[in-house]
Amino acid sequence: MFDRNRRPRRLAALAALTLVAGCGLLSPGSPNDDPIVVGTTSAPSTLDPAASWDGSWELFRNIYQTLLSYPYGSTTPQPDAARTCGFTDAANRTYRCVLRAGTTFSDGHSLDAAAVKYSLDRIRRINVSGGPAGLLANLRSITTEGDREVVFHLARPDATFPFVLATPAMSLVDPDHYPAHSLREDGRVTGSGPYRLTSYDEGEKAELRANGKYRGLAERKNDAVTIEYFRDSAGMVGALQRGDIDATYRGIAASDVVALQADQVKDGLEIVENPGIEISYLVFNPEDRWAGKKAVRRAVAQVVDRAAIAHKVYKDTVRPLYSMVPAGLVGHTTDFFDDFGEPSTSKARKILAEAGITRRVPLTLWYTIDRYGSETAPEFSELKQQLEDSGLFTVALRGRPWKTFEAGYRRGEYPVFGRGWFPDFPDADNFVAPFVGKDNALGTPYPAKEITDVLLPRSRGRGDRGTVAEDFAEAQRILADDARLLPLWQGKQYVATDEDLAGAERALDPSTIMLMWELHRQTSW
Repeated sequence: MFDRNRRPRRLAALAALTLVAGCGLLSPGSPNDDPIVVGTTSAPSTLDPAASWDGSWELFRNIYQTLLSYPYGSTTPQPDAARTCGFTDAANRTYRCVLRAGTTFSDGHSLDAAAVKYSLDRIRRINVSGGPAGLLANLRSITTEGDREVVFHLARPDATFPFVLATPAMSLVDPDHYPAHSLREDGRVTGSGPYRLTSYDEGEKAELRANGKYRGLAERKNDAVTIEYFRDSAGMVGALQRGDIDATYRGIAASDVVALQADQVKDGLEIVENPGIEISYLVFNPEDRWAGKKAVRRAVAQVVDRAAIAHKVYKDTVRPLYSMVPAGLVGHTTDFFDDFGEPSTSKARKILAEAGITRRVPLTLWYTIDRYGSETAPEFSELKQQLEDSGLFTVALRGRPWKTFEAGYRRGEYPVFGRGWFPDFPDADNFVAPFVGKDNALGTPYPAKEITDVLLPRSRGRGDRGTVAEDFAEAQRILADDARLLPLWQGKQYVATDEDLAGAERALDPSTIMLMWELHRQTSW
């Protein structure tokens, strides 16, 4: 069962630990100096939180600190850099945090109320295009009271504001090292998280070491982590199988997941499956001649076979999704299934005929070739085949790298395009609000006034997030009727590790970001 010949580096480390410990055995979870090596295909685009609204958050969660974060097993933000936080008014417009006493950054500088205000004001002041400033659109001002109290004044009631503060975008930075009006560009980090970033080779490797000055929720079970960035799943999985790395966490291709599951006992590996709330969906441009027609969108919704995509392309490592709000969150429904049922060409033909459309509808579907994994192109090939096999559509496919793809959809160039969504926080609001309104995240204005003017404001006035189901159910009904956004699938998250590594089952937070401090070697048997 244990193929020890393929792990000489790990054996040497264990031997050294045994010598240090004498005849005794270290207990599981005992920190040690030998780095745990984790592989991922999600390399940071920046080291500065003011510029990041992307996968850079994976690193940020481990080297920076936020006022609130998520303890294991909770989907409700709890104080981290703060000692206490809460709304001070019934209207959910004034939010107050009191910081932990004696908290410092890794360089010893004080993490005080002024540093918190500086960090968040800096995000809004720099306002990087595509950056996180939009998350603070409802923040009117920040005031401080002494060294430890910070008060956030909101323009409108918003019970989701604690979730915003818990995102890695709101990471706290040392004012002495981060310019007020521009990004930090020296390739270094000064944070207050569980780890210090001691070395960084862009796109290749990040070396993390324990931050002895950290004060917060995380209970670190190791002293050092090295993150290696891979170009693709095959290279990453090969490194795991050779014993060059101890774990992988984001970017494992579906075929590799299936292969690892089949061979995990033989290879001395363990695959941990976690529920995920990542979603994939299509966006229809209302300005396009054909995609702008409601009947065309609803006919596409009637033809698309999500189960076939999940099974044929993703090997059942994703699940069909019939709502923009994923399963597991308050507000999830199955409106697209309720409205359209099983895929049906005859029903789709009737939808088009009733709108006076009797010819094949020409559509061009766009996707990014380097953002969401190697299955994206096969997924769009499957969509093309499904639509054309109905006899109702003629489909062309186009792919672009992410940077030019994103610029293109923001300019309104694409009739239909595919997007994925890794949530900012685990609340239904974050699967609806970013996609509707004039200045939404998709660059295609969607004036859904009942959602933007009634349902979202009403739900944000409710501090108990368990009571918002009715509002989001109504929002989902509107979205399904319009079919401007077509949900396709909801992801699962897989962590693959060497069987000697423990903690993977605890290592993903509610936004599916890996908490490196949960990983540790099992050093007794």
